[in-house]
Amino acid sequence: MKRAIVIVIDSMGIGAMPDCRDFNDVPECNTLKNVCEFNDGLDVPILESMGLGNLQNFKGIAQVHNPIAQYGTLIEKSKGKDTTTGHWEIAGLVSEVPFATFPQGFPKELVDKFINETNCGGVLANCPASGTAIIEKLNDEHHKTKFPILYTSADSVFQIAVDTDLIPLETLYKWCEIARKILDEDNYNVSRVIARPYKVIDGKPTRISKDRRDYSMVPKRTLLNELKENNAQVIGIGKIEDIFSKSGITHAIHTGSNKEGLELTLKAVKNELDLEKIAYPDYHGGSEFSLIFTNLVDTDMLFGHRNDAKGYGNAIEEIDTYLAKILPEMHDDDVLFITADHGCDPTVAGTDHTREMVPLLIYGKSIKPENLGEINGFDYIANRIRTLAK
Repeated sequence: MKRAIVIVIDSMGIGAMPDCRDFNDVPECNTLKNVCEFNDGLDVPILESMGLGNLQNFKGIAQVHNPIAQYGTLIEKSKGKDTTTGHWEIAGLVSEVPFATFPQGFPKELVDKFINETNCGGVLANCPASGTAIIEKLNDEHHKTKFPILYTSADSVFQIAVDTDLIPLETLYKWCEIARKILDEDNYNVSRVIARPYKVIDGKPTRISKDRRDYSMVPKRTLLNELKENNAQVIGIGKIEDIFSKSGITHAIHTGSNKEGLELTLKAVKNELDLEKIAYPDYHGGSEFSLIFTNLVDTDMLFGHRNDAKGYGNAIEEIDTYLAKILPEMHDDDVLFITADHGCDPTVAGTDHTREMVPLLIYGKSIKPENLGEINGFDYIANRIRTLAK
């Protein structure tokens, strides 16, 4: 079976887009470069050998004369700097109209409708906020009222946080489903509803990553739909299933950390995943092609948004150690794509995503290494995969 493997290192941008100021970002934002500088270089021998250091002057990532992969820089066509927009474009869908954002909080009529249809009694916050900060600030009031904590960010997100020792996880998911329905029916054009469960651990409100769920808008037709319609396998690892609202997916498994996502990707490459256990009921198989599609979210969620450049660097180094295991397990016809979906520079002011270009590394035993230069559109990846699947 011919296979494409796509690994998205969430938010590992490599430099501001020309229109970054339109997205309230500064030209100095460059997630990978600034993380490298902060950490006095990174130890990433596999990414280095693939040509990552040939893209720019990244401290500690050397330029190599004979890279083992194709390498280039992708410039986003879509109007956005968020996970959904980036992943959809990777899968061939360019978003000409940006998703709606709510810098003043959500309108009263929307919040009232959410309260009425969920019967939650009320909400707390309803403002842009850092997720870790808002649950610490409002945890006591949340326990007193049992009202969910509703917040947004610079991205198009409707986020609902609850302590699942107080409000059951199933109730949180149900509230998110109701929110998604309201937003879609009333045409608010909100990219994602995000369930943000947490627990109080050792006296500190702590988010539970493995139970997070994203409820995205259903995308129009993407590469994933094309593959599924041709009976190919489309295996989503991490939050891929949520980003595409299950559209075009045949198999899916959620993860609680990058390490788990990398372990599962390695298993998938080694054909050791229990595919029957994670298959969708409507998948019947029959194709000679498989797409393994992995999102590694810790770089963004745990480190980018929390301005933790040290943790960000450690996460990239951890990814590199797994690439050392994945590459030798690839079959002769396999092709690996390593990229990102946007930036989230932990060294610049603010905690939001940054409008950046992203790296592209393409490796396979049948792939001739070369410099691809600057490429207009993340959808270049979808087009390459279409060619492989023929």
